[in-house]
Amino acid sequence: MFFFVAKCFIDRIFCFRTMKKYISLLIIICLVLQVQAQTNNQARREYIEKYKGIAVKKMLEYGIPASITLAQGILESGAGYSPLAVDANNHFGIKCHVGWTGDTFHMDDDLQNECFRKYKNAEESFNDHSLFLTSRSRYDFLFDIDRTDYEGWAHGLKKAGYATNPQYAPLLIKVITEENLAQYDKINNLEELGLPVDKTPDSDLPEIAEDEPEMPKDDFKPVSVSKNQRIIYENEGVKYVLALKGDSFEKIAEEFGIYSWQVRNYNDAPKSLDLKPGEFIYLEKKNSKAGVSYHIMQYNEDLRLICQKYAVRMSEIKKLNGIKSEDEVRTGERLKLK
Repeated sequence: MFFFVAKCFIDRIFCFRTMKKYISLLIIICLVLQVQAQTNNQARREYIEKYKGIAVKKMLEYGIPASITLAQGILESGAGYSPLAVDANNHFGIKCHVGWTGDTFHMDDDLQNECFRKYKNAEESFNDHSLFLTSRSRYDFLFDIDRTDYEGWAHGLKKAGYATNPQYAPLLIKVITEENLAQYDKINNLEELGLPVDKTPDSDLPEIAEDEPEMPKDDFKPVSVSKNQRIIYENEGVKYVLALKGDSFEKIAEEFGIYSWQVRNYNDAPKSLDLKPGEFIYLEKKNSKAGVSYHIMQYNEDLRLICQKYAVRMSEIKKLNGIKSEDEVRTGERLKLK
């Protein structure tokens, strides 16, 4: 009897110690998870604060809800801390795809050593994300969804095949609701965010080497908003807008009270030219000379693209360089701009 009682007593002590050990381990795990959650939440908040301006800016330009852009950026980039975001400034997991001629970054994903797009800065990634969605027909139906319907957009992105994760839509919706990102979908101009219209986040571009021409200083400078809430920019003192999906010269001319032939003339555009999303469309006559002395022609650049980039009339550049046909301009050629 004595040995039986003693055994039970020892067993209880052992069970108590084992239970205490498991409880201590459980408390440690809970604390670790709590710290990790707080860290993740802090990273999210910092990401939103840093990029909310450009997300709203892209929403006003292309019609993609800012909440969706921010939520995708948070998920795809790990709130800016993923290797793809850190090493390639790629915040949306966009792969190279056919036709990509920019820089690349390789890493394992669904397959080994997959090719991803690499950007100079995060702002370039946000802009390419907007162009990616507006230039592919499989995403066309999304733009029939109201920009305040983030759930419709989230499910639409999954339906269109943006991501392979079957929980992609619920994950986007979860981030949007937890961080109250829907508030940004109701904004009509950058001033409502408390940001000046001439300032955008992450605009620190890399320094230009001494043997390369400097870029226009006023490039991508927002100056006002049209009656239809389209952002008006200024480049070298000349006002312009960015073409939206479905835009035409006639539509832009009607919106700003000018003739369509004027818009074409301002932009050196032949009658056969159709507008592409993101294209510069000047609303007034460009300058007779650029703000920089010359430009070195790069691969896939043409004379009209350069004239649009520097806000200078093509007729003046042709005259300055003795050019009779646009086909005469070659890659590597030094083009005088003033």
